[in-house]
Amino acid sequence: MRQAMIVGLMALTLAGCGTGGRPLHDIGGGSGGPDEFTVLPSRPLELPENLATLPAPTPGGANRTDPTPTADAIAVLGGSEAAPQAGGVPAADAALIAGASRYGVDPGIRAALAAEDQAFRNRRSRLGLLNLFNKNRYFKTYAAQALDAYAEFVRFRNLGVQVPSAPPGN
Repeated sequence: MRQAMIVGLMALTLAGCGTGGRPLHDIGGGSGGPDEFTVLPSRPLELPENLATLPAPTPGGANRTDPTPTADAIAVLGGSEAAPQAGGVPAADAALIAGASRYGVDPGIRAALAAEDQAFRNRRSRLGLLNLFNKNRYFKTYAAQALDAYAEFVRFRNLGVQVPSAPPGN
């Protein structure tokens, strides 16, 4: 009886070690259930007395019902709730935003990149990322675009660049 309990306990322990068949790059939920990281408490919706007073949507701006923990903390401590929002973009990031958008901003960039990526995967594999045996070909498809972290570390060291630490070996 004791041996059966030990074998059962070992089987349960080993069963908990599985990854569930999901590779690490598969970030989709897959279970169909709620994702606790996407559920955020929000403020209640408010209907203004005059709908003409609704502000125009601004790219990079905040939604009126979005949680603002920094502004809420400042208000509780006696400050102004508007202090963290200096024009929608923090002053420290203004140069970054100006540099990134100096040649214009394409509003359809996400759709264009998704189409280009799909075309790339179709060229690399007739069956996309999955083959007939349901083997994931993600890493093989993108292998030519991957960087060797240790080779880059050595290259930068040879150029005289101060590199704080070596990447983990394979």
